[in-house]
Amino acid sequence: MNTDATRPSTLSGRLDRLPFTRRHRRLLTGSGIGWALDAMDVGLISFILAALAQQWDISKTESGWIASVGFIGMALGASLGGLLADRFGRRQVFAITLLVYGLATGASALAGGVAILLVLRFLVGLGLGAELPVASTYVSEFAPARIRGRLIVILEAFWAVGWTAAALIGFFVIPASADGWRWAFVLGAIPAAYALFVRWGLPESPRWLASRGRADEAERIVAAFESDAGIAAAPTSSVAAPAAVIAASAGARLRSLWSAEFRLRTLSIWLVWFCVNFAYYGAFIWIPSILVDAGYDLVRSFGFTLVITLAQLPGYAVAAWLIEVWGRPLTLSVFLVGSAVSAVLFGTASGDAAIIGSGMALSFFNLGAWGALYAVTPEIYPTSLRGTGSGWAAGVGRIASIIAPLLVPVLLGVGGAPLLFVVFAAFFVTGAVAAWGLVDRRGQPLDDR
Repeated sequence: MNTDATRPSTLSGRLDRLPFTRRHRRLLTGSGIGWALDAMDVGLISFILAALAQQWDISKTESGWIASVGFIGMALGASLGGLLADRFGRRQVFAITLLVYGLATGASALAGGVAILLVLRFLVGLGLGAELPVASTYVSEFAPARIRGRLIVILEAFWAVGWTAAALIGFFVIPASADGWRWAFVLGAIPAAYALFVRWGLPESPRWLASRGRADEAERIVAAFESDAGIAAAPTSSVAAPAAVIAASAGARLRSLWSAEFRLRTLSIWLVWFCVNFAYYGAFIWIPSILVDAGYDLVRSFGFTLVITLAQLPGYAVAAWLIEVWGRPLTLSVFLVGSAVSAVLFGTASGDAAIIGSGMALSFFNLGAWGALYAVTPEIYPTSLRGTGSGWAAGVGRIASIIAPLLVPVLLGVGGAPLLFVVFAAFFVTGAVAAWGLVDRRGQPLDDR
């Protein structure tokens, strides 16, 4: 084991100095699997809605509410999850949210009508909404500064894995029988079991522990990462509490988001989250149903959606590289502009090749933008506000994801797919402009106040 006398003595400096170790990989993979399971659940509902529209003869308005009620839960869950993560820890809240939405998803398989499905989808959303911003905050607090953005985009890339799993279930399981959609919900219950691994298999954030005065626990975790890297452990005294905690109570933390220091970045991040959520969920929740309405049968519609979904992974890969080359605002804005152009092309596409090509471009750019957004969000706030700031940004975004599925039938009725996707493009462009109000902490240490 090597001893590095010049190694930084602060907890933040020690974490940022580390190479990417086996423990980083385990933490990233463990969190990423939870992220993928989230995506699988969100993706499944788009396929299930298309099946239920035929089996239960539900209207587009009812379909819109089934989609939107989950996002109502997500808005509430994201807002509460961030507050709870700053109070009780990242890992604890991460595990509880996986348990909540996993159990509610499994129970959805037993739903006999729209009313009970609405209740269960709200509970699913509650867990999902809290989990996503907490997971990105959690990983960002372990990641070395020089590759932090890249690791968060890789974490977000697990979303494509989960959405692809949903597309495969939609293609092979849901059309297989009248109860195919129920079996899809059963598969979506896997996160309930995975929550046990998160609770006991992953460490708590040492930055959060230090901010709560639990220096000994933080030291043991950092020392374990250093040991993996072949670095001799630093003295326990090197783990110091932050110089000043921004705010202790939930109310004070919320007010701090709008202090002079954070006002512009809070406004900007809320606007980007709102715009991206509106366009993404408005489009991708409805794409299978829009294709069915265009004359494609259920299996072919799901097949097209599966191919479109596969373009998400290269989108994440390119964003993961560019975010450490171009920085956060430029990468985010470029991918949002690409999303806007792709949306217009998809809304006006005719013929199989044009639909698949423009849909793949929309997947590529939109999911690359999501990766950049999740990377920048936890970085713009200090440790004492990080969970709250990330959670409330996501919560505001979920308001848009509530509204969008309800407006889609209205916009389709007024101007069809061309008008719908032009509206989505306008939201993407607005988000691209708002991205320039964010700070770029590429390669810089996190603020541990």
